[in-house]
Amino acid sequence: MPAGLTRRQRVLLALVCAVAVAPVYGIQPVLRAAGQDLGLTEGALGWLVAAGQIGYLAGLVLLVPLGDLFDRRKLITAHLVLVAAGAAVTAVAPAGGVAIAGLALAGLFAVVVQITVAYAAAVSPAAERGRTIGAITSGVVAGILGVRMVAGVLGELANWRVVYLVIAGLCAVLAFAVRRTLDADVRSPGARYGAMLSSLGRLVTGDRLLLSRGLVAFFLFASFGTLWSGLALPLADAPWHLGTTAIGLFGLAGLTGALGAARAGQWADRGLVSRVTCWSLALLTASWLLIGQAGWSLWLLIAGIIVLDFAVQAVHVSSQHLLTTARPDRSSSVIGAYMAFYSLGSALGAVTTTSAYSIGGWPAAAVLGAAYGALGLLVAVLSRRLATHPRPHAEDQPAVSR
Repeated sequence: MPAGLTRRQRVLLALVCAVAVAPVYGIQPVLRAAGQDLGLTEGALGWLVAAGQIGYLAGLVLLVPLGDLFDRRKLITAHLVLVAAGAAVTAVAPAGGVAIAGLALAGLFAVVVQITVAYAAAVSPAAERGRTIGAITSGVVAGILGVRMVAGVLGELANWRVVYLVIAGLCAVLAFAVRRTLDADVRSPGARYGAMLSSLGRLVTGDRLLLSRGLVAFFLFASFGTLWSGLALPLADAPWHLGTTAIGLFGLAGLTGALGAARAGQWADRGLVSRVTCWSLALLTASWLLIGQAGWSLWLLIAGIIVLDFAVQAVHVSSQHLLTTARPDRSSSVIGAYMAFYSLGSALGAVTTTSAYSIGGWPAAAVLGAAYGALGLLVAVLSRRLATHPRPHAEDQPAVSR
């Protein structure tokens, strides 16, 4: 039985998750300033946001499965160094094309987050797996929301490039700490890389549990993306007219809700995954009733943000616990496939929010976010019986090298 992680190791892995996702989302609060500095047109600004997301999606498919083949401690260390390299390229970029390449590189290796979660699941006893995953993945949400606040403040007080210099430095420090602090994760001889990749499609289409949890994640993060991609629009508009620093501080509300859901891992350890998923998605859908009032009440908006981020984190932790329990031999590949749904859902939310806002303002965006939440709840309810009784799978395994 695995010995599990010490408190110090759990904190370190949570920090890895928080910092590794920062390059992907750190550009959003300083987007306009970065575009002006790099000489990009208004229409080209979207590439600065898309570059990290595109790199991240590619990494989920191409890099995360490596965690089922090689020592994950070495992979975490190497990927952090390469995230630092991408952030450094972005920070010193003389033109928009170089910055976009740097963001894509950082996004590609930011999937170290999924390898980190798989490492934690592999070295944790079954009775503690949910609690450990909950503690570590809270770092992901902390990074996504926290970097918006930090980047907004640094961008206003100093320069947008400082944001990426800080991220690069933190990644380098964490790479050293991981190498010194974590135990090796020795892998037994397993599948060839090519066979592992070719099996991913069969894994998604042939595993009903993965497919159902992936669809839940798709709608869950479409709703999440609707909020955080579009929130600046009503806050910068009348009657509030808030600046980037003030808008970034709303991430504190989301962080409060997300960290409050850290207990979701303990609920998962007690066999409450399906129940937690359903009531959390119901809460998420209902939270849009509060978020939709942003045009006249910031307090209702803050309450809605707390509820939504609590629900998102509770479902996210529960899903990863369920999938790594059902497929312990392929935890990296399963998490990578699951997170591809997450990435696509986030992109859908970001793209459709601006369209909805242009048509009907923030109330239309709120209806859209609630609709995504309701669709996720529908998928969860329909698949509840399967999600309640996960079983390890032996089929669809790639050929073992001799």
